[in-house]
Amino acid sequence: MATLEEELRQRARDVRPGEPLWKHVSMRIGGPADFLVIPRSVEELRDVAAFLFARGVPFVTLGQGSNVLVADAGVRGVVIKVGKGVDRVRFAGAQVAVQAGHGLPRLAQAAARRGLAGLEFAAGIPASVGGAVVMNAGAHGHAMSEVVERVRVVTPRGEEVLAAAELGYAYRTSVLQHRPAVVLEADLSLIPAPAAEVQRRMDAWLAQRSVTQPIGPPSSGCVFRNPEGDHAGRLIDAAGAKGLAVGDAVVSEIHANYIVNRHRATAAQVLALIEQVRERVRRYAGVELELEIKLLGEF
Repeated sequence: MATLEEELRQRARDVRPGEPLWKHVSMRIGGPADFLVIPRSVEELRDVAAFLFARGVPFVTLGQGSNVLVADAGVRGVVIKVGKGVDRVRFAGAQVAVQAGHGLPRLAQAAARRGLAGLEFAAGIPASVGGAVVMNAGAHGHAMSEVVERVRVVTPRGEEVLAAAELGYAYRTSVLQHRPAVVLEADLSLIPAPAAEVQRRMDAWLAQRSVTQPIGPPSSGCVFRNPEGDHAGRLIDAAGAKGLAVGDAVVSEIHANYIVNRHRATAAQVLALIEQVRERVRRYAGVELELEIKLLGEF
């Protein structure tokens, strides 16, 4: 009987046993995956995911590696990293068909050049299209749910096409976070508009982002979900947690809902800092902060 590695190599060209995951996530933290698979086409992604579902092998999917914290012990089973090679995009008027590995900021820029509005909010979000679709990524009061028309996924039952109404979109979530499915491609619907106007709006939001969020030190983006009617960053700041640190994990002085890795932070340090921040906000405001980042691996 073929080994798991042999089976994976029959379906994908790039299979890396014991690959350190810190190299593949924006926080630059994380131990090894048993196997990291990097599909180089949407067909490889489909075939690998279908095989893993059929065999019952545990796996997780990474896009650009933001919005996650990987355990120091790494991730057992298989990690699929979706990016280059699974990034084709087709524009047809205001309709866009884009594969899961395409970078969201790059797509927003391409849309702006074509005079298509609707993705300006996404120009500063360090995510792949697949990850953005799954978590309903958003900024500046807008989110992916406004532009997604349908999504093609692979599930344990095979390929499926889900319309926007079936995705259960809400603040920073969708049904795809709670059911076994891997995004292959998304169809988006944008709005024709003067290209200069779209670009101006996008540039203004990027400029705002550059002065209100930490640019440079490794981070995973916003750590906590915003409580209803408030902002997690405001609560953390008001609770006196800006600059709080555990080892090399530090609450950003620029935006309190960011934890940055100032040198060699570990996942254990980040998790300990998360709990300290939660406790301070709990004491200050009686609010229980919920994680927005996803924990991957053996914590």
